[in-house]
Amino acid sequence: MKTREAEPGDAGTIARIYNEGIEDRVATFDTELRTADDILGWLEDDYPVVVAEVDGEVRAWAVAHPYSARAVYSGVADYSVYVSRESRGRGLGRVTLAALVQECEARGYWKLLSRIFLETEASLALARSLGFREVGVYRRHGKLDGRWLDCVIVERLLGEATR
Repeated sequence: MKTREAEPGDAGTIARIYNEGIEDRVATFDTELRTADDILGWLEDDYPVVVAEVDGEVRAWAVAHPYSARAVYSGVADYSVYVSRESRGRGLGRVTLAALVQECEARGYWKLLSRIFLETEASLALARSLGFREVGVYRRHGKLDGRWLDCVIVERLLGEATR
């Protein structure tokens, strides 16, 4: 298992793994499937994107999207991490998110945050295991398939913000 920065050639695999997450309805409010071109846009915009490989195949990825367009929040990013169905439960999410944390620190980010479905215990456990703290809960943050879902807000300070 190894991690590295994503490359344009990974876009199709990243989209496939993301689409599995969309279809499974356990990690995102998104319902529209993604294409390789969507992912290429992240790479062209220089978002931090890392992948984890097993035997040379991308099996997981993580991205940090800008939290806000306002300059005051330029060092804050909203992360997502996805693991392919066949690779879940093997520690790839942890390795991939840890690599994203390192990449974001190297780029000067001072905070990573996310909103995790309250009922997705594995994702909450992953965040806790890497030092993210639970800030609170957004009640009825959005509807997915007609059902209200709550989200736990998690954050982790990076770099100079930790001092």
